[in-house]
Amino acid sequence: MAKRALITGVTGQDGAYLTQLLCDKGYEVFGILRRSASSDVIGERLRWLGVLDRINLIDADLLDLGSLIRAFEQVHPDEVYNLAAQSFVKSSWNQPILTGQATGMGAVNVLESLRIVHPKARFYQASSSEMFGLIQEPVQNEKTPFYPRSPYAIAKLYAHWMTVNYRESFGIHASNGILFNHESPLRGIEFVTRRVTDAVARISLGLSRSLALGNVDASRDWGHARDYVKAMWLMLQQDEPDDYVVATGRTVTVREMCRIAFAHVGLNWEDHVEINQDLMRPAEVDVLLGDPSKAKAKLGWEPEASLEDLIAEMVDADIARHKGRLA
Repeated sequence: MAKRALITGVTGQDGAYLTQLLCDKGYEVFGILRRSASSDVIGERLRWLGVLDRINLIDADLLDLGSLIRAFEQVHPDEVYNLAAQSFVKSSWNQPILTGQATGMGAVNVLESLRIVHPKARFYQASSSEMFGLIQEPVQNEKTPFYPRSPYAIAKLYAHWMTVNYRESFGIHASNGILFNHESPLRGIEFVTRRVTDAVARISLGLSRSLALGNVDASRDWGHARDYVKAMWLMLQQDEPDDYVVATGRTVTVREMCRIAFAHVGLNWEDHVEINQDLMRPAEVDVLLGDPSKAKAKLGWEPEASLEDLIAEMVDADIARHKGRLA
């Protein structure tokens, strides 16, 4: 009998790539879908990867415990991946309460539903490198102290420690993946990498002339979402649950990422990027650099895509999108 997986946040970037991975491995995949007025476009990422018709969508919401319990009763999953969140850091200052509820308490609602209905299921929580925030060590691993610098990071930290608590208190196979920044052509347009690659596409096609950015000196450890969902799956295949940093071990500034993206289409980034102080964070996270040694040693995981290949793929996808609209 095929394994069953239940994914929250299934319509997001990671949810789409994880769905593709699990379907290719023969899983029966169920995704929790929050009711939305834009239901006609909600599955666009799944459609992009050709897996929308391979998944079973369930109407539920992380803020409604009853709906989650019914979802668990319906599916009885072998594996549960909690990827849903209010995940845009900038918005978390404008919506701190919603972020706390969806990103923090939402994870606990999923854990509680699992504990009540199907405690033998294995659970994955999407933790974030943003929890390191004001970094306490130059390279961050599983033992580095956390210092969150945004409502989003604080909510993620709550969900992270509640996952540890449910593991230790109730014996649930629950693992945290402390994922550093991971991107793809499916990344939301509000995130800096996609803002850059979309602008590069528009500028190269003569549809725009400039790109406004905030702190171009912020440095991040960027990988490909397709690689990172493999690490999620590998965590739930282990005999014992644990927490893992998932990263490339290479950090690059936004400035350098812009150079790579514009150079892909033969342009100089300095001719097009403008600095806008309104786009600065209230509390900046200057640098994040992950140490994935544990994931490599215990999971046998390795990132495959380089940053250069990732950015080129994203730029090419955005060019194709805009050409399609112009046709």
